[in-house]
Amino acid sequence: MTVGQRTTFRRLAACAALLGSLLLSSCAGSAGSGGGGGSSDGLPTVSAAVLTVTPGDGTDQVPAQGGVGVTVRSGRITGVQLKDDHGGAVPGAIAADGSSWAPTAKLLPETRYSLDAVAVDSRGLQAAKHAEFTTFVPTHTFIAFYTPDGGSTVGVGMEVSLRFSRAITDRAAVRRAVAVTADPAVPVAGHWFGAQRLDFRPEHFWRPGTRVTLSLRLKGVEGAPGVYGTQQKQVAFTIGRAQISTADATSDTLTVRRGGQLLRTLPISAGGPGHATYAGIMVVTEMFQVTRMDSQTVGLGSEYDIPAVPHAMRLTDSGTFVHGVYWRPASVFGSANTSHGCVGLHDVKGGGDADTPAGWFFAHSIPGDVVEVVGTDGDRVAPDNGLNGWNMPWARWTAG
Repeated sequence: MTVGQRTTFRRLAACAALLGSLLLSSCAGSAGSGGGGGSSDGLPTVSAAVLTVTPGDGTDQVPAQGGVGVTVRSGRITGVQLKDDHGGAVPGAIAADGSSWAPTAKLLPETRYSLDAVAVDSRGLQAAKHAEFTTFVPTHTFIAFYTPDGGSTVGVGMEVSLRFSRAITDRAAVRRAVAVTADPAVPVAGHWFGAQRLDFRPEHFWRPGTRVTLSLRLKGVEGAPGVYGTQQKQVAFTIGRAQISTADATSDTLTVRRGGQLLRTLPISAGGPGHATYAGIMVVTEMFQVTRMDSQTVGLGSEYDIPAVPHAMRLTDSGTFVHGVYWRPASVFGSANTSHGCVGLHDVKGGGDADTPAGWFFAHSIPGDVVEVVGTDGDRVAPDNGLNGWNMPWARWTAG
């Protein structure tokens, strides 16, 4: 059946229902009033109630709010049904005097709706009206860029992070449209960092083997006045093994543990005078075999610009990495802190040697692995500087 045939069929059904209700009303009126419900020639009496439906049948570009309603003249409304093209009902309310009806919830954009209204006149005779219309196509939209990718396997410290393409003012509406669930089940809570970022995590690190599912039901959600979401999707990822490393800026060591078992202890060089490495729990978010590091991109001067830094793993948005260092002698590592805030490991130029400390750590890491920095004079890393919400107490996290 074509779209046009379906529309014609629905309208014929509505007309048949309306005719049936009129005939029943006429018969009921005749029986109850000694024949006063019918005309002298036997035809049913038409109800005096006159319904007006806004918008009219076939209208498009109807607004989500304020563009739909029903009124009646010479009668009172007894019932209204407003449904979308999937059968979902929109709630509404009839005025106390029965003269009007209006929806009590917003309509979705880009959606076809059908409306059926019934009213009665003073004699109890029914009138009905049917209309179909389509809501507007939004001009301004937003989407959520999410981390991590669907299908990936990540470490136990990985948070689910949403970065919205536009500022969100109705955070409650957007939060209701997003769900993060875990199997095996564990409570997961969201926390807003400003108007364009929403992160999710459990109270403690994920359990290895957990399957985490992110559901985005943002289509039609008004995140800000006149700005609507467009996404309707679900992605899932898996929590891998639990690798938690400790970088000690006092002993200049990186102790790597997996599942609680010691894998290796590596010599490091942390932040030097005036550039102490951040303290706290940090999560690997990106990994680069080779990358460029320019001090000006992280708010510093022209202290350095290294075009080929090997085995680099990002810990913060502000530029803290665990990375390989080939431009300092091997004797520095384990004995002196010389970096501009990163955690440096001995390496060779080009990063092709996996037998170096940096190469080994890179090969044994995945995004979501945890690196906790201790023994430093640096500030504690901010929870929104990277995926480092673990540094915020759970009570404060759930309050936001």
